[in-house]
Amino acid sequence: MTAFLILLVALPVILAGAELFTNAIEHVGAAFGVSEGVTGSLLAAVGTALPETAVPLLASLHQGTGERLAVGAVLGAPLMLSTLALGVTGIAAWQSRGLSGVLAPERGGVRRDLDWFLTLFVLALAGLYLPEGPSRQVLAAILVVGYAAYVFVTVRASKALVAAGHETSAGSGLHLARHVLRRIPGLRYVQLLLGLALIVGGAQGFVVGIEALGHLLHVPVLALALVIVPIATELPEKVNSVLWIRRGQDTLAFGNITGALVFQGSLLPALGMMLTPWRPTPLLVTTMLITIAGVVMLRWRIAQASALRPYHVMAGGLLYAAFLSYLLAP
Repeated sequence: MTAFLILLVALPVILAGAELFTNAIEHVGAAFGVSEGVTGSLLAAVGTALPETAVPLLASLHQGTGERLAVGAVLGAPLMLSTLALGVTGIAAWQSRGLSGVLAPERGGVRRDLDWFLTLFVLALAGLYLPEGPSRQVLAAILVVGYAAYVFVTVRASKALVAAGHETSAGSGLHLARHVLRRIPGLRYVQLLLGLALIVGGAQGFVVGIEALGHLLHVPVLALALVIVPIATELPEKVNSVLWIRRGQDTLAFGNITGALVFQGSLLPALGMMLTPWRPTPLLVTTMLITIAGVVMLRWRIAQASALRPYHVMAGGLLYAAFLSYLLAP
């Protein structure tokens, strides 16, 4: 009963935090004059990726069960983004624009994010087969440097995108700018931190509730880590992207997911290599291959389709269903 109560409290906290965060990040991006790609792929993606970063980091401190939870959380996070999160985003677009509606993110930024993710995540997959020792530490360092290079390239591209009309603009007034609160210096940053605190706190509460529920249902630890924990920690990305899709801010919506993919496909596996055994198992390898398949599918659609439709993005949900079928198979 306690687990259900925690979940009932945590979910609205996450939703409120996501609304405050997305509204504030638009104002922060507009204040700095950066492109929507930087705002979505870096500012929003890194901010909302904090909950799923904390879970494997804390879990890895515990031997045995904690290590399995950490590895599962590391690999479950990008799986959720490349399949379920994209599927939910496609459904949101379908509901607001119809099945044949057009999604118009800034394609160069989406391609850049997906290409960087594929490069770094394939290296992380190869790392499963490296012997423990210096070689894994070197590869982990390469992943960290790779993410730093991605940040540099993304920021460098911002100036041209702003000139092309992709500058971040706030769709509405700042939520906290009401009456006496508007006099607070740096109010956009206050709201940003408040929204982020609610997201992180709500996500952690959601994890606690789901873990308790998993124990009541006798769910194996690795399955819990690959499925239940990422659903909770990825909820901020899904909610933020749905909000932006409904407002017609497609670049922010996609950048929030694809930017988080790069973050979680590089820095989280680097943590896994340094803090866990990081050994290949059929389940973990299958998880990584399905993740790659989801990204490749979207990358191919971005390159080939004259217009991106909601059903192109919704197809990611089918891959997640395939993963669940594999996971639950006797």
